[in-house]
Formats: sequence, structure tokens, C-alpha cells
Amino acid sequence: MRPQQLQAFLAVAQTRHFTHAAEELGVTQPSLSKQIQALESELGAPLFTRARGRIELTDAGQTLLPHARRITAAVTAARSDIDDVLAVRAGHLRLGATPSLCSWLIAPLLTRYLEAHPGVTVTLTEDGSGPLTDHLSAGDLDLAFTVGDMAEVAGLSVQPLLSEALVVASAAHLPPLTRQGFIGLPQLREQAFVLPAHGYDLRDLTITTCEAAGFTPRTGVDGGATDAVASLVEAGLGIALLPAMIAAGRPGLRATPLAPPGASRTIALAARREAPLTKAAGAFAASLEAHLTDLHAWGRLPQGMQAL
Repeated sequence: MRPQQLQAFLAVAQTRHFTHAAEELGVTQPSLSKQIQALESELGAPLFTRARGRIELTDAGQTLLPHARRITAAVTAARSDIDDVLAVRAGHLRLGATPSLCSWLIAPLLTRYLEAHPGVTVTLTEDGSGPLTDHLSAGDLDLAFTVGDMAEVAGLSVQPLLSEALVVASAAHLPPLTRQGFIGLPQLREQAFVLPAHGYDLRDLTITTCEAAGFTPRTGVDGGATDAVASLVEAGLGIALLPAMIAAGRPGLRATPLAPPGASRTIALAARREAPLTKAAGAFAASLEAHLTDLHAWGRLPQGMQAL
């Protein structure tokens, strides 16, 4: 049973007249009659009787009538829903992001996106870059914001967005680490570090940055999310390498720039290379590009951020 056949059947059942039904559907009467004949042939039973110039439903026609109404209503609803998805009036976006990005980037970005596409629902997964790329590769996410070098992750397309400078964070109530305007990494060799928990990108970046300077960071406190690390540093329990934007937003921290060449991390947007973006995800990527362009044009990128 094709939708066109059911529409023809319903039109005749409603008008009880083949000519009027054909006019209502905008088809010729012979075409309408062929649709009805094909449907009757498929079902193996006549649907209408034509006695004394009046068209009536047969028992088979009466039985088909409620089913035809439900089927055509479902087809109409499906087409409408698909049109909404294609126009991004509806849909679902599964987005992943690292915790340190959720406040300054994700919140205002989603506000802008959902104002333009209020019918879209969003599921946000917060995790480290490694688990996020695993979720993305498995098809559990549409897009993911990552930090660090993700270019080698098989099957993913990674678009670098921003470079974020790292600074040395220490407690504001303690003596400064240096009297100069910056500090070299080797000068931190004897300092106790507050390290993020295992699995956090900032932990791996801290260790590799220090090792590149010739030493392994000495651990004072080990474990915690980015906010917890900042709070422990504020309490004077050690120092930490933190994104400049995070350190600048906490008056209890003193942020000391690193001596050239410094250290930074790359913020990127990752997607599956072989899977086309959904309409909702494509619209989000476009909204992200516009948002970052505006921030750069208006000089509103957070401290320590550079567009790539």
C-alpha cells in the first residue's frame, strides 16, 4: 500500500465521488481510478460499490478506513518532522567538552545556538579529551571540544580553534615566586605542584611541559578537577600550571607568565571523519565559527587566548 493509493482511497471515501476526489487531489480521474484499482488488487477485495450512481464503502473499505487515516496521518507527521530537522527547527545535538571549557566557551555558545534553534535539544558530556574522543569514535557524540594534540586520533577530523597560554599559578597571600615579570620553567624544579587528577588533559600537559624543561614535577597534592586544583593552590598547598583565563578569574591566585617560549594548549573541535554531520551538528559548527569570529573582532577573547 503506497501513500498515494491511501490518499486516493480517503478522498473517494470522503467525497463519495471519483471526479470530485480527483479534483481535490489535483490528479486526473483515470489516474485516481488506477490508484484505487491497484489498491484493490493488492488487498484482493473491492473497496467501493457503485450502485444506482452512488458510491459506498464495502465491508473491506470500512475496515481499511481507520487504518488508512492513521497511516496517512503518520506519513504527514513524519514528513513534517523531517522538514523540521532539515531546517534545524528540531533535532538533537550530542556535544562533548572538557570541564575547563564549559563555563567561558560552552555556556555562551549554547545560548547563542539555542536562541537561533530553539527546537533543538542538547546533551552535554563533560570529560577529558581522551574519553571524549573515545565516545566520539564510538558514535556516542556528534562533536567534541578537546584540548591538546588530537591530530593523530584515527578516524577523527580535528579543527584547531584557539591557542590558550598557560601561566604559573601560586597563592596570592604568599611571597611571589619571582620579582621579574615572568619565570622560567627550570626555576620551578624545587616547587611542589598541585596536579590535576589522572585522566585530565592538564595533568598530562603539566608533566610533559616540565619534562621538556628537564625535570619531573614534584607533587605536593595529587588529584582533583581544575577548580579543585585552583582552590588548593589558593590555600598555599603548591603551585600549578593553569590556563591564563582560569587564573585571571580568581583573586586568590597570583598568575606569573612563563618565560619564552612559554607553554600553551590547543583547543579544537573534533568530529568523525567519515560520518556526515547531522543538521543540528552542522548548524552548531556554523554558530561556533560565527561566535569565535565575533569574539576576535570585538577583542573579547579571554586573557591568554589567540585564534588559530
